Amino acid sequence: MKEKVLSIIIPCYNEQNSILDLVRKVKDAPIENKEIIVVDDCSKDNTRAILERDVRPLVSQIIYHDVNKGKGAALRTGFAHATGDAVIVQDADLEYDPNEYPLVAGPIFSGEAEVVYGSRFLNQKRKGYLANRLANAFLTSLSNLFTGEKLTDMETCYKCFKREVIQSIALEENRFGFEPEVTAKIAKKNIRILEVPISYYPRTNEEGKKIGFKDGLRAIHCIWKYR
Repeated sequence: MKEKVLSIIIPCYNEQNSILDLVRKVKDAPIENKEIIVVDDCSKDNTRAILERDVRPLVSQIIYHDVNKGKGAALRTGFAHATGDAVIVQDADLEYDPNEYPLVAGPIFSGEAEVVYGSRFLNQKRKGYLANRLANAFLTSLSNLFTGEKLTDMETCYKCFKREVIQSIALEENRFGFEPEVTAKIAKKNIRILEVPISYYPRTNEEGKKIGFKDGLRAIHCIWKYR
């Protein structure tokens, strides 16, 4: 039987301090067949030089945006180029552990699910800044209200899709509105989202965390817009 392939999409913007370490962890993750696609969203720091010098030999493909468009736009680019059986999102920071890919992708490879979210909060203590946790809980609850899903972590990075599913969805959001948008559009397809617990190692704003108050407001707008 043909071995399953996991496509890993890594959107990055100004991640010179973490991108190489992250890609090495992804490369060493316990999934034998991996397609690693990095999408650089027009970084202004030394990220591009590191990608060309150190990262390119480790990955399947690097794609560059000529202008900064946002995480959602970078993901659209990555999804369009994916060829694996399943596709997972991997942020370029070190908040999520690639060693847990089998937990998230496994149910898709086995045919148990078509979409799997890795929840930071399922059956475990919540981590991260209180304000961020409260915002996430509110947005997840609001999303659930309109989608009929019963998620604990709609905003998680670790979203894994059967490739045919994610490539069939017309995504529009350029920034972090991707999270509620894709959740709503999956729900409209009557696809159940399976959640599995994952680890989480939150970084601070000083360490480069990019999501902010305006993104929260946009998420509320997207939950309503794509309901």
